[in-house]
Amino acid sequence: MRGVFGFKRLRLKTWRRCTLLLFLCWAACWLLGSTFLFLVHRSVFSERCTDEKSHRILARLCLDYSKGALTGDLCEDLCVAQKLVYKQCLYYDRGKKVIQADWRGQPVILKSKKEIFSSYQRLRLLDEMETQDVPETELLLMVALEVKNVLGLELSNTTMTPLWTKKRSLHWKAQVASMWSLLQQEEYIYFSLLQDFSKHVLQVIGSCGHFYAVEYLTAGHAWHKTIFPLEDAVGSSFTGTKSKVKAITDIALSFLDMVNHFDNDFSHRLHLCDIKPENFAIRNDLTVVAIDVDMAFFEPKMRDILEQNCTEDEDCNFFDCFSKCDLRLRKCGAERANNNLQVICDKIFRHWFSPNLRGATISFPLQLQLQKAVHECAKPGPKDLTQHQQTSLRSLSELYHLLQAIQRQLQKADG
Repeated sequence: MRGVFGFKRLRLKTWRRCTLLLFLCWAACWLLGSTFLFLVHRSVFSERCTDEKSHRILARLCLDYSKGALTGDLCEDLCVAQKLVYKQCLYYDRGKKVIQADWRGQPVILKSKKEIFSSYQRLRLLDEMETQDVPETELLLMVALEVKNVLGLELSNTTMTPLWTKKRSLHWKAQVASMWSLLQQEEYIYFSLLQDFSKHVLQVIGSCGHFYAVEYLTAGHAWHKTIFPLEDAVGSSFTGTKSKVKAITDIALSFLDMVNHFDNDFSHRLHLCDIKPENFAIRNDLTVVAIDVDMAFFEPKMRDILEQNCTEDEDCNFFDCFSKCDLRLRKCGAERANNNLQVICDKIFRHWFSPNLRGATISFPLQLQLQKAVHECAKPGPKDLTQHQQTSLRSLSELYHLLQAIQRQLQKADG
């Protein structure tokens, strides 16, 4: 009997020890997990888009301006006259800052790839000699080399005029330093070079140091029923179903215009490798504008990016830009296997045209034709790239035709 009682006591002690060990293990894991979550949360929190941090960044910008380290045509309005006024922070990620501001009663967007001016690579020339002695041709050559490095394009002096047209002033060194910080930002170069040639990119209004201002437009959202909040862009007149269908049709046609424009109207095709509603906006006339071109590349740069080592086709995917893997050479093809139109059909048009346009004065057969055309357009094309280009051209032509037919039906219904 005593033996049985002793065995029970031993088992109870063992159970208590195991329970204690399990509790200690659980507590240790909880502590480690909580510490990890705290560190992650603190990291996320420190990167939050806050008013306090935005004010601090702009104050630092104005301090550098007051010290003569940087300059720009908007610095006086921002730092002295208070005509460029902070409104809210829109986006902040890994240093990239996007701020909404009010400039003389007009809403604008301030952008910079990095928050601090000194974070940009400094031009050695500023330390080696007085910039007043540098010939204009040498400065233009440096700009051309930087553009080639960033975009992979060789530009003539006349093409670079939007990037360097400033007259020399007493603050010439600050001018050159500010220009150099802007030239290290791909988006700024794209917008500056293309704004006189394309209605589908943002207009650059001015700059202060490494921050540049662009027009404020209504951006798209994947969760929005019409992708673009039409009431914000063009007013409350677009609240009816028929008006919304008409607006969506006009915007879709503008997307097709943009695709055709980026494919054919520059010396090299412009590839968009991050196509999503948030990267586009519309003007009041429903023109589509690319507002985030961090992942846009002209053909020479695109080929360099795609031509990588591979073991399968998936190794050749760069965001929305795909290539094919040559298994014999274990090398990705330099030519893109899909195109802008295909991705726009998949990520934008499907959202609009997969369900039928109920309540609108559009014939059911036309609705079905449009849905089928969008479905065909979004499908991966033939492996042969020449055939793929021909298929894409047919899709573009067919979509133009169908959308214009919808416009005519809507106009006829109004008449």
